[in-house]
Amino acid sequence: MSSPLFADRPAPQPPERGEMDALINRTRLLRGSVDAVRRNTAAGDDDAVWRWQRALCDLAVHQLDDLGAHLNQLKAGRPDQPQESAAPERPLQDGTPPSRVGSAEWDLLSDEATWSDELYQIFGRPPECGPMSLDELPSLVFPEDRALLTAMVTGCLIDGSPIDGEFRVVRPDGQIRTLHMMGEPVLDGAGATASMWAVLRDVSELRRSERAVSESRDSVRRVQHIAQTERRLVTELQEAVLPSRTTSLRLTRDGRGALDLTAHWLPAANAAPIGGDWYDALELPDGDTLLTVGDLTGHGVGAASTMAMLLGALRGLAVAGIEPGALLGHLNRLLDTAEQPALGSALCARYRPATRTLVWAQAASPAPLLFRDGTGRALTQPDGVLLGATSGAGYEQAGVQLKPGDTLVLHTDGLARTDAEAAGQDRLLALAPRLTASDTSQAGARAVVGEFGGSGRDSAACVMVARIG
Repeated sequence: MSSPLFADRPAPQPPERGEMDALINRTRLLRGSVDAVRRNTAAGDDDAVWRWQRALCDLAVHQLDDLGAHLNQLKAGRPDQPQESAAPERPLQDGTPPSRVGSAEWDLLSDEATWSDELYQIFGRPPECGPMSLDELPSLVFPEDRALLTAMVTGCLIDGSPIDGEFRVVRPDGQIRTLHMMGEPVLDGAGATASMWAVLRDVSELRRSERAVSESRDSVRRVQHIAQTERRLVTELQEAVLPSRTTSLRLTRDGRGALDLTAHWLPAANAAPIGGDWYDALELPDGDTLLTVGDLTGHGVGAASTMAMLLGALRGLAVAGIEPGALLGHLNRLLDTAEQPALGSALCARYRPATRTLVWAQAASPAPLLFRDGTGRALTQPDGVLLGATSGAGYEQAGVQLKPGDTLVLHTDGLARTDAEAAGQDRLLALAPRLTASDTSQAGARAVVGEFGGSGRDSAACVMVARIG
């Protein structure tokens, strides 16, 4: 049998045995390290990312197994010598250990074929049946891949082109295996093709691992795309309801009882999707001003869309002249009939500039804080029904007479959630000298945000600072 090389190509010398042994040992050590990483890859909160990491480890292990088998065959110096894998191979369904690489040569002059023992195992063909000719080989090839194999063989025999391609074969036991074939023509002394020599490698497990990596990567991308889309939708909804993180208004411009107002939204440190907390202010047809802060349970698109609906209902009821206590009752019934998210807390107030009075009702929300003459205090909470009651009753209201220069602070309970409730209120009240000395609501809001807007916030919050003219 002629050498599987071009006639004018010198035969390469085998590598030194000690050098090869060292390379094989390094491959085994690397394979063991990768396998240890695979075993220690723990499932996290993101299942898609974990599956992608596991698939990458599996692919690396398969590639190193192939490399170890090739190096051992190279060490043996003959393609038909038994191969010692870098790690134990998993058997095929019939219990036969898989052989990854085999070789064959087809003599065109004598029409004889020679297969290595490994090639019989790859094709699942008994050695006593003998090798298959090039004309018989397509009978085992997957129907969709026969044209590809024919084109590769024809190009090699007629044009002298090397073979490098993959096709699938159907073994007698019904298994479909993917083979990578590399070959070239063997020329005679006259330069004509005398035979074709090829090495066939079973890459079924490798391709399966690559598909697993690709599918898991696509899954991660889909999850990330969905999350990005949700964040964008939530942001757009929030911006439609709350035009910016900080809003400054000067309401009731007739002079007496003018209301200078600044509201601020503080994000959570964990960058969770926004949408649960709101603030709102609206000058009503009769000259009064609606002030409201609150929060919904949950986050994301559902919370943001519910918040938009809620604020629309609040404004509509207030424009219709509904007082804060009855307004909260209607709001409670509205959300009781809706799916999650539910109302976490709410405070609705109506400021009357003609008399400088504030009337408010609250549901599981912190009471308004009043700052005057360098000191601050929480306003007495009105008696009210429990949040979530379905009796149809409204909420009790409370009122307070305000003076020029007074500062009011309305906020959601997330503002000081990292503290105990009393400690958080104490921190707010300790800002009294700064708040009462401020000439504008913006300066007061900056003082509150400076105290509570740090990077360690557990949850989002809204705060509204109002200064009475």
